Amino acid sequence: MSNHRVAHRYAKSIMELSLEKDILEEVHADFVKLSTMVKGNRDLALMLNNPIISSEKKLKVLNALYVTGAQSMTLTFFEIVSRKGRESVLVDVAKEFENQYNIHKSIQVAELTTTYAIDEKLRKQFVELVKEISGLETVQLVEKINPDLIGGYILKVNDRQLDESLSSKLRILKAEFSENHYESKI
Repeated sequence: MSNHRVAHRYAKSIMELSLEKDILEEVHADFVKLSTMVKGNRDLALMLNNPIISSEKKLKVLNALYVTGAQSMTLTFFEIVSRKGRESVLVDVAKEFENQYNIHKSIQVAELTTTYAIDEKLRKQFVELVKEISGLETVQLVEKINPDLIGGYILKVNDRQLDESLSSKLRILKAEFSENHYESKI
């Protein structure tokens, strides 16, 4: 079974259980913490994926990272995953849990890439645009800066992408100029 399917099933299970126990926000915070730690520390991700390191050592590391403030259900979940030897799936479970949490809370996550940091007025305009596209009232805008765009923006909402960057327009223009429309095709 693929990691994505396994992660989806684990995330769905812990999501349903946390909803049942009314501790969704606490468990969500634990998974956000895991995602943040993995993004900030490449060694942690490598350790979780390393088949040479024993499951017991991986569990000890996870318990040490969550020594204060972690939900007991999250720690129990880590223990179950560790017993099955599937620690390598934990990062994917955290991502999938975040996706399911956003669906449950009707939060639309959109990625905005611009050439510079945007101000509050532009941010509100993009939020309104995302609300119009998705139909959801709550929008979480992930802002990225890429000076290679030259100008404009790229807005990604789910599987849709609105590319209004100058670099893409120049690329399209270059492709059009590379074709000679006046050449005889006989």
